[in-house]
Amino acid sequence: MSDLNTDYIILAGGCFWGMEQLFQKFEGVIDTDVGYTGGQLVNPTYNDVKSGMTNHAEALKLTFDKDRTDLGKLLHFFFKIHDPTTVNRQGNDIGTQYRSAIFVRNEEQKEIASKVISEVEKLDRFNGPVVTNLEDEREFYLAEDFHQDYLLHNPTGYTCHFIRK
Repeated sequence: MSDLNTDYIILAGGCFWGMEQLFQKFEGVIDTDVGYTGGQLVNPTYNDVKSGMTNHAEALKLTFDKDRTDLGKLLHFFFKIHDPTTVNRQGNDIGTQYRSAIFVRNEEQKEIASKVISEVEKLDRFNGPVVTNLEDEREFYLAEDFHQDYLLHNPTGYTCHFIRK
């Protein structure tokens, strides 16, 4: 992997299982990891995060090949697979752990994310304004092993994500 031109972004948009499944099929994505970020607790577990008391979000760390895709395309897809107009909610999942957020680690990612959010709002596809947070990247903690590739191993498992037109 060292000879590839790679980058990564951390996204939160509800339950990480469905986001991971859809992004794994996206051209140029070379690795996905689900985990927790944006909260106060060090080394949180799923039980900690699902309590809603840690302020962590269920998140997806996407590593991608910059020669095959770019951050703008990934973020446009992100907005197609979740509802960015609901505060702390995706489908039946409610709480800060299910918020819509882009965790940026530098000014370039912040500028691209802001531009994509503006473009998505102008499309007027949603019933309300985009409420996706731009948050500074924080420590990303890998979720427990059974959460990694969950829907690949459990194809009838729960997801509230789908590709919108």
